[in-house]
Amino acid sequence: SILYAISPATAQFFKPVQLSCEDDGIRMEVVAVYIHEDTADIYISMQDLEGTRFDETIDLFDSYQINTPFGCTGHCELSSYDLDTQTATFLITIEQWNEQNIIGEKLTFLIREFLSNKKSYKGIIDDVSLDTIEVSSSTQTVQPRGLSGDDLFDEYTVSNARGELAVLKPVGNISSPINGVTLTGVGYVDGQLHVQVYYDNIHKTDNHGSIALLNNETGKTILCNGSIAFFDDVRKGSYEDYIFTAVSADTLGDYELYGDFVTSSGSVEGNWSVTFPLENTLDE
Repeated sequence: SILYAISPATAQFFKPVQLSCEDDGIRMEVVAVYIHEDTADIYISMQDLEGTRFDETIDLFDSYQINTPFGCTGHCELSSYDLDTQTATFLITIEQWNEQNIIGEKLTFLIREFLSNKKSYKGIIDDVSLDTIEVSSSTQTVQPRGLSGDDLFDEYTVSNARGELAVLKPVGNISSPINGVTLTGVGYVDGQLHVQVYYDNIHKTDNHGSIALLNNETGKTILCNGSIAFFDDVRKGSYEDYIFTAVSADTLGDYELYGDFVTSSGSVEGNWSVTFPLENTLDE
């Protein structure tokens, strides 16, 4: 069985459920459940019955939903992938709030879309030379959709009443190291180096990544001190300014850009939903 193939040591604790539904030639099955006190471990499988629409990079893309009559927290991780049967199995862990026993409750698990066939890029963006690149000084203010870096949080929450931060204005396609990712600016804002990347159609692709600097002479890698992410005009793609606080313009040529990106061709949408009881394991 799937359970014994994944984890023979724990399979004995799980109770078979084997309830399933199909949509668009893809079957979702609740394979088995293990209840222990306030926690439920649930194995869910997804199988493509008609083609090869996913691979070992399959990701539920945070599109799954757990409907329960009780408050809970949950997380999901890929447990296994079988190329021959086009089956991916996930382990869902749900913990009820207030440490209440959850035996006898019912749960509905839903999936609306998933990602697969993801690709990654890690390496120097070798068609960009920082010693000859046109350094931009054209800026704009935006309301960020995301921030990283303690100093940026302080600036955004304390000293910026309008909730806006200064970033580069995109200058166009400087380089596209992988499909769906574009370098759109390198310049200085308030004396700090910004490297701007555009991620296409993030709601459907989950394209994301990071930028670092690699010193040509020492080989040392400098990570960014923070970043500012903001939507494009149609709120489909996202720009992200990666900020380096200690790289002056006269030393910029000493570095190369290092990119770490994950992209996909887009999500597969559907409507998969199964309701099942949370019951004791067979031997209890």
